[in-house]
Amino acid sequence: MLIITASAISMCIGNEDSEKILKIFHAGSLAGPFGELEDIFEDEHSDVDVQREASGSAAAIRKVTELDKVADVVASADYSLIQSMMMDNDPVYAEWYIQFAKNQMIIAYTDMSIYKNEINQTNWFQILNKDDVKFGFSNPNDDPCGYRSLMVVQLSELFYDDDALFDVLIEDNTGISCYFENGVYNISVPESPNINPNADKIMMRSAEVDLMSALELGEIDYLFIYRSVAYQYQESGVYFMELPEEIDLSSVTEKDFYKQVQVIQSSGNVVVAKPIVYGVTIPTNAKNKDLATKYIQMLLGETGQEVFTTNGQPPITPGVCSDKELLPDELKTYVI
Repeated sequence: MLIITASAISMCIGNEDSEKILKIFHAGSLAGPFGELEDIFEDEHSDVDVQREASGSAAAIRKVTELDKVADVVASADYSLIQSMMMDNDPVYAEWYIQFAKNQMIIAYTDMSIYKNEINQTNWFQILNKDDVKFGFSNPNDDPCGYRSLMVVQLSELFYDDDALFDVLIEDNTGISCYFENGVYNISVPESPNINPNADKIMMRSAEVDLMSALELGEIDYLFIYRSVAYQYQESGVYFMELPEEIDLSSVTEKDFYKQVQVIQSSGNVVVAKPIVYGVTIPTNAKNKDLATKYIQMLLGETGQEVFTTNGQPPITPGVCSDKELLPDELKTYVI
């Protein structure tokens, strides 16, 4: 009996040792396409267990840079966070990144949203300002979708020529402020506990996808979120209103207009408004760099392009690399 038990234990240990783990930290807005890619990758690599952790992009990166967690792949909803948080500091946690997908900011709502039949591109800020309307956005210190929501509101002041718009929607309901200096609108975000959103008006969570259930349940009427996420929730009764490209952070041709606004996070990190572009990297301390390289090959190749397109998010083809010479050779054909 002891021999059989020992053999069984040995077999279990052997099976565990033979299974490889691919650890991925990624933006919450990538949960849909990355979930599909996980299934495809595991089907093609039967000995691999893909383990994903979704969160706000800044929070995902801090797991590596501050919490000493190990990831094989890090994917951010803002490629520049990889540069500023992983590459520009000492020690260096990444040597390169690839820009691989785009997105745009929209306003999501449901059949339960009050004034849903009235809201449009010209009056949405007036609807959100009504006393009986509650809206949401994610934490600007943790999540690019959060600071991009603030950028949209401030850019709207300029686009609609309404210099009270940011005040009445954001400053009057949170600890977030904005001031004009050196030709730039600076949105200052305090430490997260001090953001202190007015609970009767604004709901805030760490990541944008954490607010989707609140929208579906009618706990909030409207939500600033990425188009791709709302697109993926359409079967659940989520609708979305697209914003003018001058404020939705989607257009390369509007980049000069966007850069009039920047967000200063509580960490001191400064993020300038620009078109929404996602980035991916393999951290320097990754345990399974070969597997990570194969995963990114799939992400950048035809399979990844198809998955992202069907999830309502435009892929960037070919990808754009920060330094092609530092890439694994297997990835160089996928980027410029």
